[in-house]
Amino acid sequence: MLLIRYTAKFIQIYKGLEPALKEEVKEKILFFQDAKNHEILKVHKLHGRFKTCYSFSVNYKIRIIFKYENKTAVNLLYVGNHDGVYT
Repeated sequence: MLLIRYTAKFIQIYKGLEPALKEEVKEKILFFQDAKNHEILKVHKLHGRFKTCYSFSVNYKIRIIFKYENKTAVNLLYVGNHDGVYT
């Protein structure tokens, strides 16, 4: 199981989400903790200015950006819609 750490920016954005979306985000983070689920979540490495980061899908519109701290821990950096995440 991956250890999940949250940046201040992630927490700030998360607090502003609608309650139903917050629940969905929590469920996907729990699902993400098991590496066997990464393919289902479409975990992928990013490019360009985000080349040190990875992303996974919460739903069709919402993404979470994260960085691996090491093999057993990640830092969640951002949650938001696809267009907002990558701009």
